[in-house]
Amino acid sequence: MADITAAMVKELRDETGLPMMECKKALQENNGDKNAAKEYLRKQGIKTQAIRGDRATSEGRIGIYIGDKAGAMVELLCESAPVTNAEGFLKLLADCAKQLATGPGANSPDELLAQPSPSRAPMTLGEQRDELFNQIREVFKLNRIVRFDGQTAGYVHHDGKSGALVEFKGGTPEVGRDVAMHATAQKPLVATREQLNPVDVQKEREILTEAARKEGKPENIIEKMIEGRMRDFYARNVLVDQPFIKDDKQTVGKMLEAAKATLVRFERWQLG
Repeated sequence: MADITAAMVKELRDETGLPMMECKKALQENNGDKNAAKEYLRKQGIKTQAIRGDRATSEGRIGIYIGDKAGAMVELLCESAPVTNAEGFLKLLADCAKQLATGPGANSPDELLAQPSPSRAPMTLGEQRDELFNQIREVFKLNRIVRFDGQTAGYVHHDGKSGALVEFKGGTPEVGRDVAMHATAQKPLVATREQLNPVDVQKEREILTEAARKEGKPENIIEKMIEGRMRDFYARNVLVDQPFIKDDKQTVGKMLEAAKATLVRFERWQLG
């Protein structure tokens, strides 16, 4: 068996961030071979993850990356709030978002995790996650991913718990970011009226009509009243119909029109 020196243990400790005793054991188990010891530590971590896999991951952050040809948003969960500010966690979050936006794309979190890490290649994102687990001993879950091809913008609230990704045409990056910020704050359900469920729209009309009749309004003016009240319904649920958060004297749609921009779609997430 190779003589395991303190320098060898320290070197492995510096490169993995794991406790000295675990590094020493890994070197002993692999006859002093540092690369083999790293792989040993990674596999041991995967076994521990499997045991702890049912732990609740109720904390985390949303991350966004806007590339030249696409934008992406990802949600990375963990077990405790302090970990969401850890350097390794933030790096994994950023790498997942960047790879999704600049790589070939992915149809699922697992597919993305199998791809190379932008900052740690040839290590995969999954291996980067496993390494982070070994260092922090918390379960990490890449929960959701979405990518928009084309002109995109994004915004994440400062606490990382809500965010939006927007695809648009025309205008400037600042206009797109303003729309993403508005969507994050105002929580619209859809981009345009056409995307609302017709059943929900009809139900709202019926509720408003019945309420107007109970108020004793004449039938010949109820229809005009309903159209006015439906505007409130649209303003609650439709992004382009909402008063713009930076200037509530105009709607988001009017702001986009003035900027010669068109909203294509958006995705808004709340953590979890």
